[in-house]
Amino acid sequence: MKIAILPGDGIGPEIVREAERVLDVLAGEGLPIERARGAIGGAGYDTARHPLPPSTLELAQAADAVLLGAVGGPKYDTLPRELRPEQGILGIRKALALFANLRPALLYPELASSSTLKADVVAGLDLIIVRELTGDIYFGEPRGRRTNAAGEREGFDTMRYAESEIARIARVGFETARKRGRKLVSVDKANVLDTSILWREVVSEVAAEYPDVVLTHMYVDNAAMQLVRSPRSFDVIVTGNLFGDILSDEASMLAGSIGMLPSASLDAKGKGLYEPIHGSAPDIAGQDRANPLGTILSVAMMFRHTFSRTDIAQRIEAAVRDALRRGLRTADIAAAGDTIVGTQAMGDAVVAALREH
Repeated sequence: MKIAILPGDGIGPEIVREAERVLDVLAGEGLPIERARGAIGGAGYDTARHPLPPSTLELAQAADAVLLGAVGGPKYDTLPRELRPEQGILGIRKALALFANLRPALLYPELASSSTLKADVVAGLDLIIVRELTGDIYFGEPRGRRTNAAGEREGFDTMRYAESEIARIARVGFETARKRGRKLVSVDKANVLDTSILWREVVSEVAAEYPDVVLTHMYVDNAAMQLVRSPRSFDVIVTGNLFGDILSDEASMLAGSIGMLPSASLDAKGKGLYEPIHGSAPDIAGQDRANPLGTILSVAMMFRHTFSRTDIAQRIEAAVRDALRRGLRTADIAAAGDTIVGTQAMGDAVVAALREH
């Protein structure tokens, strides 16, 4: 089990350290885990003057899976666009052909009071967003800036999807739904965008291969509203890169905190990059305040999707739930009366529970 460890920037090294402690326990029990570390994002720029140094990309290409912390920080805001930390993430996704992003939003019963919605609305939340990751407006060409005919500065980007890209991510959505509640919502903006008209046509065609899955279509603005109005009505959502980016962050707040949500970005063969969905939070970096649970749960996703060890994934998830059941909370998920602990103490609790299980 070759794992590339890319801590990144801000709170990245802190949260990855706690996730690595989980790997330490499993390796100590005999799992054949090999780890190697690399720099990405701002850390990559600091060490090699590029957000995705060639040595880091080689490390990731040689690994079975990649565990990533977070990238970015204000010290890099003045860099040219191609050297910004975020380009490291976009670059590794494209280089490894990680086209399918899975973002589960699960509300632990212990965190019902931490959600921004009333408990009776959000209790029982358990959905997953399948987001296409290597196409759409983030990668479409042409793009850039220019001066228009009126002499004004103008920015432009291109939203673009090929039929094969849509069909590929649609199948991931259907396969995911088939393993869950067999309900798939495809999100687009087909009333406005030609790209979305094609999206809806192709997803509907792929649906014929999955007669056991109920497919519905929803405009993205309505989907955003329904996630707040009736979040438990969703099982699996499949959507494009831009819409998925926005909806998955919205869903994270339903689950109590963005710090709780893991993600997996997969290629066609199951190789994956695993990371929490939050950012680098430079304002709390180095203060032992970050929530490591999203990163630890990303390790669980790694064992489920890349290494096909559902038993280990469930064991890690049970350890996280055990820590929450004991009333331990980092500040982002704390309610009145909860015991607030730091990053390391939360990691301690998960590791102790993992050993007990």
